[in-house]
Amino acid sequence: MVTGILKRGEYFDSVSLMLIAKKISELEIVLDSAAVMGTPENKSMLQTSGLLTDELQNASDMDLMIAYKCNSQNESDLISKKINELFKKSDNTNKSSGSLNPSSLESAIKILPDANLAMISVAGKYAGDEAMKALKNGLNVILFSDNVSIEKEIELKNFAKEKGLFVMGPDCGTAIINGVPLAFANVVNRGNIGIVAASGTGLQEVSCLISNSGCGIFQAIGTGGRDVKKEVGGIMFLEGIKALAEDKNTEVILLVSKPPADEVIIKIIELVNKIEKPVVGVFLNASIELLKQSKINIARTLEEGAMLAVVHSRKENIGKVYDDLESQFSELQTIAGKESAKLNKTQKYVRALFSGGTFCDETQMFFQHIDEDVFSNTPVGKVKKLKDIWKSEKHTIIDLGDDEFTVGKPHPMIDYSTRNKRILAETNDPETAVILLDIVLGYGSNMNPLAEIVPVIKEVKELTLQQKRHLPIVCSVTGTDKDPQNRTTVAAALKAEGVLVMESNAAASKLAKFLIERRVKRNE
Repeated sequence: MVTGILKRGEYFDSVSLMLIAKKISELEIVLDSAAVMGTPENKSMLQTSGLLTDELQNASDMDLMIAYKCNSQNESDLISKKINELFKKSDNTNKSSGSLNPSSLESAIKILPDANLAMISVAGKYAGDEAMKALKNGLNVILFSDNVSIEKEIELKNFAKEKGLFVMGPDCGTAIINGVPLAFANVVNRGNIGIVAASGTGLQEVSCLISNSGCGIFQAIGTGGRDVKKEVGGIMFLEGIKALAEDKNTEVILLVSKPPADEVIIKIIELVNKIEKPVVGVFLNASIELLKQSKINIARTLEEGAMLAVVHSRKENIGKVYDDLESQFSELQTIAGKESAKLNKTQKYVRALFSGGTFCDETQMFFQHIDEDVFSNTPVGKVKKLKDIWKSEKHTIIDLGDDEFTVGKPHPMIDYSTRNKRILAETNDPETAVILLDIVLGYGSNMNPLAEIVPVIKEVKELTLQQKRHLPIVCSVTGTDKDPQNRTTVAAALKAEGVLVMESNAAASKLAKFLIERRVKRNE
């Protein structure tokens, strides 16, 4: 049975909703659940998931909708009681914390008159107006909210440009400003590399790889993914490059993005060609031909981009990067050979299950030209669209952070439950040859990822032992030892369970691809 609870006039931002949804889903008797605001889009998603009840039909944007599925009325009553206790506890905590909770931007400015940045996380319908209010008060903006119209985004960014301010977003989940990590970010070394990124997970990956190499970042400006599209024209991406070009603490500039529009690439090239500092660019799946006409050091992967930034930071010869990548290639081929020899003839396909959307895109780039068809819920290039997101076809590369998976649920960087179920489903498919995963650490992510992932890895080992077959799990861990979760601890625990842990998503993707290629050659 499905139960709906409507809390009128109770607004919660996306981060709060993630935490609420996680606590509800952790109740053992809950079969499925959602906690979302009452927007038309969210109601449509609940309808698709079979969770939209009559009580929720008339919800407005500022109403909280909670829906859950269980087996009986008694269970429903118990769940409802637990939810009420959850909200009562949250309310009491807020009242007793003694923290200042201003009710408006104006009152917040009175409390912190020297503030120069506002982070905005309210319903998209209102976020644009709040952002404009902040800009008019001389504040830079990180716009965490999504569902802001592209027209509003353009208006905000043009206004900010005129005032010498930044609008990072909408849907900007990551930034590092003056060495301080904001939103979903990692604790990295401070140093002379500056980043402009229209990709949240991409920014996290390159900043961690740079920090883990011993170098550091002082500024990492997130722009939101739409900024580099034709409609917006790269307004903030270009302003970010200008700011880093003028910043005395930045000696190397690293640009990260999914493919910008050709018009935006031309603007980037024109600007970079006037800059004295070395500039490295990672534009995943973009046309390299257009970029050849620039001073930009082009990198094909996030890992290569981070490596090039590091050698420029250290003023080393860039040939070192390609020597290191060649050495990595040989090492991965050796591992792939050993692992593929353990597979049986029915095992044919990679099943990649990502929490980071940029990793999903990067992995698709590696599998573009493989012989078999490749499918994804967010296809790039020659990759085909999955008919059913819950069922893999041949080689399947999934972004579990996409909206269709996360309606009313925490992001998979926080809650591993959806992916854990999918891991077991892929394990029980006799055609699965390798499972490819990412784990993203840092602020905002799950504070104890090992408690979530290790039990399911143990279950995979038990199942494959019963089935008398080998199933390699390849995983990259994005993070640093300064993160609350500690990357070395997480990686060591995964290796102890037999997981093939790689330093980067690119290395993990290459290993999975080599493993598939070796398996095909062996069976020819």
